[in-house]
Amino acid sequence: MLNPQLYLHTDTLQGGDMPRKPSRDGFGKGLVELGKRDDRVVALCADLAESTRMLEFKTIFPDRYVELGVAEQNLAAVASGMAAAGKIPFIASYASFSPGRNNEQIRTTIALNHMPVKIIGSHAGLSVGPDGATHQALEDVGLMRMLPHMTVVQPCDAEQARLATEALLDVDGPAYVRLSRAAFPVFTTAETPFEIGKAQEMYVTENPQAGIIATGALVHTALLAAHSLRAEGIEVSVMNIHTIKPLDIPAVVALAKRAGALITCEEHQVAGGLGSLIAETVAAHHPVPMEYIGVHDQFGQSGEPDELMKHYGLDVSDIVRAVKKVIERK
Repeated sequence: MLNPQLYLHTDTLQGGDMPRKPSRDGFGKGLVELGKRDDRVVALCADLAESTRMLEFKTIFPDRYVELGVAEQNLAAVASGMAAAGKIPFIASYASFSPGRNNEQIRTTIALNHMPVKIIGSHAGLSVGPDGATHQALEDVGLMRMLPHMTVVQPCDAEQARLATEALLDVDGPAYVRLSRAAFPVFTTAETPFEIGKAQEMYVTENPQAGIIATGALVHTALLAAHSLRAEGIEVSVMNIHTIKPLDIPAVVALAKRAGALITCEEHQVAGGLGSLIAETVAAHHPVPMEYIGVHDQFGQSGEPDELMKHYGLDVSDIVRAVKKVIERK
């Protein structure tokens, strides 16, 4: 059943009936709220203010917006300098360009110096769609979670993206937030609690036969899979890992112990992403059989978001098959 403590949308398990928005929309709203609350908040962009949803902040706070143009290395370096001068910079571009193109500047000028720069990687994953492989960042979580001092957040929908953005104000040091271009179901609400570093068990079963651990857009897909599995008499729990770093290790280990088998779900390379992270964690604390839903050592390609998710094995039926497979391995 859906966790009543999380106040999820009443139509969460109805699939096509849900309101849909890109998570970048929530970021845009959250950034404006932060701008109203704290005049240290500044926004820097690489010629993508509308696409990354920084445009409203630019309109309301023109003196606190800096346009760097198509120069992502400068985007990171200038933000680090502004942070050293007492500002709290938010920098935004497509994830394939930031952190993809400017990883060295993020590493050396931001993370190494523990600067409170908040890096927004929009248009991440396969769901960028027709833009194709060059714009489909599938490695960004791996790049960012390896950096010391870096907090890494991937909200499950637009409402959680708003809350995550606002929570970044209190993060000590740099952070990376991964956002979508495509519109996905909005199933959390303004009442749904959010805390960086705290996992959420969204679909709760007392004695699950397997645990599904998902992040980003795949959380809702995992909930639909859990609902489908219950109709077949298979009970699972679904955990939303919105904070990839720092990971809520106690929650993950507790689910591994209860379920005895895990499936990870992500719109990212399994290597270096959530799949690798959870495997590292359970190997150290409580090894269990695992299956991995994600991209397996491939680049993306041009296509519509839904057909790409299906082609790369990231839809409901793929999760259902993975759950049945991992249960057989227990």
